[in-house]
Amino acid sequence: MASMLSFSTIPTLGSSSSSSRASFPSRLSSLSLSHRYAEAGVKDDFRSATIDVVADVKTERVVVLGGSGFVGSAICKAAVSKGIEVISLSRSGRPTYPGSWIDQVTWIPGMFYNLPRDVFYTNWDEILFGATAVVSTIGGFGSEEQMQRINGEANIVSVNAAKEFGIPKFIFISVHDYNLPSFVLSTGYFTGKRKAEAEVLSKYPNSGVVLRPGFIYGKRRVDGFEIPLDLIGQPAERILSAIENFTKPLSSLPASDLLLAPPVNVDDLALAVVNAVTDDDFFGVFTIEQIKEAAAKVKV
Repeated sequence: MASMLSFSTIPTLGSSSSSSRASFPSRLSSLSLSHRYAEAGVKDDFRSATIDVVADVKTERVVVLGGSGFVGSAICKAAVSKGIEVISLSRSGRPTYPGSWIDQVTWIPGMFYNLPRDVFYTNWDEILFGATAVVSTIGGFGSEEQMQRINGEANIVSVNAAKEFGIPKFIFISVHDYNLPSFVLSTGYFTGKRKAEAEVLSKYPNSGVVLRPGFIYGKRRVDGFEIPLDLIGQPAERILSAIENFTKPLSSLPASDLLLAPPVNVDDLALAVVNAVTDDDFFGVFTIEQIKEAAAKVKV
């Protein structure tokens, strides 16, 4: 498999290539334990017995696409806090702001969007080798064509590359549909996301994860400035959660979730991703409420 992958090479991704598949560390480790006993009145003959213990040890190595962005950096931070090895691939590479967790992530610049000819390419051989999961936060706004390519086709390329390399799990950060009317959902942003979702669920029917958050809040950094989205999102989440029983009858109204869908803390979204990485039984499409439930499972 060529190390540089472009949109024009998408049809070749389904072909089998043993040389390009990742090799994974064994989940079984043999532990050799040596014991000596020296009690009162008992002569220690310095002989030791070796006990072979087979333990189920699972080592996670996660690749985060868009890892230096708002959502991606939160995922990287949460993952390393749980002892997961993290490789971030993004256009900018290592963040410029300080943080002790940043040194624990391998930052690789080199995610390229070359619109309109090529949609997305990178050195997959370098990025995916040995990975146990890929997390994509790729998305953005722009013209209809740009949104289709970035939200849809760039993610589709990533899914196929991960599948070709034999990566066991793919996690995609998508978006809640807010009960929007069909003419809005037919725009490039939403159709691109839904096409990417379909690819994840098709290629990974028993391990693919699609998370559909609504408004994501937290402290977002843009051009060196910190935007405190939590000042809006946190109180809104509390209020909407408190009145949820009263607003449920309104949820069927068109576009009602623009006002009624609870925001999601970026740290909760990141913890839900960690849950998806570590739990083999966690797969499928997850709503806002299910994202929060997943995050609660791994909170300390």
